[in-house]
This record gives sequence, C-alpha cells and structure tokens, in this order.
Amino acid sequence: MTENLPAQTMERVAAAGGAMRSELAKAIIGQEDVIEQIIIALFARGHCLMTGVPGLGKTLLVKSIAEIFSLSFKRIQFTPDLMPADISGTEVIDEDPVTGKRSFSFNRGPVFANMLLADEINRTPPKTQAALLEAMEERQVTAAGTTYPLERPFFVLATQNPIELEGTYPLPEAQLDRFLLNVVLDYLPQEQEEEMVRRTTNPSVPELDKVFSAEQIIEIQRFVREVPAPDNVISYAVALTGNTRLQPNSPAFIREYIKWGAGSRASQALVLGGKVRALLQNRPNVACEDIRALAKPVLRHRIMTNFHANAEGVTPDDIVDRLLKEIAEPRR
Repeated sequence: MTENLPAQTMERVAAAGGAMRSELAKAIIGQEDVIEQIIIALFARGHCLMTGVPGLGKTLLVKSIAEIFSLSFKRIQFTPDLMPADISGTEVIDEDPVTGKRSFSFNRGPVFANMLLADEINRTPPKTQAALLEAMEERQVTAAGTTYPLERPFFVLATQNPIELEGTYPLPEAQLDRFLLNVVLDYLPQEQEEEMVRRTTNPSVPELDKVFSAEQIIEIQRFVREVPAPDNVISYAVALTGNTRLQPNSPAFIREYIKWGAGSRASQALVLGGKVRALLQNRPNVACEDIRALAKPVLRHRIMTNFHANAEGVTPDDIVDRLLKEIAEPRR
C-alpha cells in the first residue's frame, strides 16, 4: 500500500475543491452533488457525461467550469450532419504564393482544447461519435497516418437529453464506457429555482475568477494516484461491479433484469473517484463510503437492462440501490 500523502497536500486539494465550489456558486444555484461529481471526474483525469432534460443549466454549468480554469475551451454542437473531420480536423492543401508549390497541412479541429463541451452528443450518428474515442482514451488524434497528441489536461464534458429520442443516436457501450461518470441533473427544489430565476432575470452577470492553471490540475491528478486504497475497499469496488454481471453466483434480480453488466473500467472508476472524494474531504485514504457514494454515477451507464426490466420500469439506478443493500462491505 502506498504511504499516506502529506497533510499539506491533502489540505491543498481540499482547498482546491472548495475554491471551485465557491466560484461556481456565483453562477449555479444548487446542484451540489452534480458539481462535486464533475470535480471528481476532472481531478481523476476522467471524462463526464451529463444527462438531464432541457433547461436545467447543463451548458451553463460547463461554461462556468471553463471560466474558472486558465484552460482552452471549445464547444461542439452535435447535429445529424456533423462529420468526424468537424471534430478532429482535416488535411488541407496549402499553396506557396511565390513558388506555386503545394503541400498538405493539418487543420486542427475543436477537439484540440483542454476542455471540450460535446453538447447533445447523442444527436450525431455513431460514425461521428466515434471520432472522440481515440481522443478520450489515448489523448491523441490520428489523421492521415500522423498522430497528434492532445494538450494536457484534456477533459470531455458531454451532455445528452434522456427524453427526446426522435432524431437521436444512443451512444454505443464502448463510447459510454469511456466516461468515468454519468451525472444526472434533476429539477431544482422550489426555493432554489426561485433564487435561480431571481438571479438570471436581473441585469447583473456574475464574473467568475480563474482559480486554476493547467499545471495545478495536472499536479492534483498526480496526487490522486498516490492516495492509498485499502484492500477491503478494492474488494468492495470489484464485488459491486462483478455482481452486475450475469454469473452463477449473481443475485437473482441481476439474472432477472440484466442483459449485460459493467466491465473492469467500472471497478477502476470507483476506486479512482473514491480517491478524489477522500482528498476533497481531507481524508488520507479511500473508504467504502466513497465507493457507495459513487456507485450510481459510475455504474448507471455501464449496466444494460433487458426487456423484462424495461417492461417493469426497473432502471439501472434501482439495480444499483439493491446491490448496495445486498453486497456487504468486506472487513479490513
């Protein structure tokens, strides 16, 4: 097991998370859990999928996050006619005005940014969605046989609407698995919605301070890997993931409702996300409570329910809730 991080380092990361929350609170009302999960994805060097109905401020939240970082930010509005080259870039012919000699050069697309907002990612065909696969997993883009590394840090925040299905292309499992977390935005309570309306209908516009540089984020991402994860926590994360799969020893309700379970990336995401959550709370190591807190955003997009579950209205979140009740935490 790795030695505990110095207390000063833990305090720095916890303070960084607090600074992000304070700045975002100037523009975003409520959604504390959503903001925390996005911070976790960013500090864990992962990507985040945001699911919610229109009008909940998904795009505003991403733009606000971009404002508090000294990072390059690009936005892609995904549409049915979007092409892969519109994301990654394309080769163009340059002609020297003096010699008339022609040569190819690569015109970089919007994916070459530190933070990329993929707005309504499920509105474009799978061929175009796949243009992000290499960038998200390997932090590079290959075009015409040449590989171009992406600048670090690289973070994709994608949004999708779960209600309006006409003209949409559900993300394939390989694409969904690239997202560390699937964060679900819900309606605000009435008091918070009243405050949101009050703020957004007056002439003043909140100005957010830049609180992070690229170097600081990369440093925090390195600290996260050094947080120790006890063996019982790793066993718990693997047990939760393993019990989503169709195996002889899986719970009966899994065999009844599941078509396909979560892969090994889910176990990694639970532990990595747990390390960030521990640091944000100024704790020296991951605990089972961190795994439980992140079980839904990690597993909900990696579980495929079958026809029986769909007919009875059983959702992946319902299945995770039952797993959390039935899977005991291993002892130290």
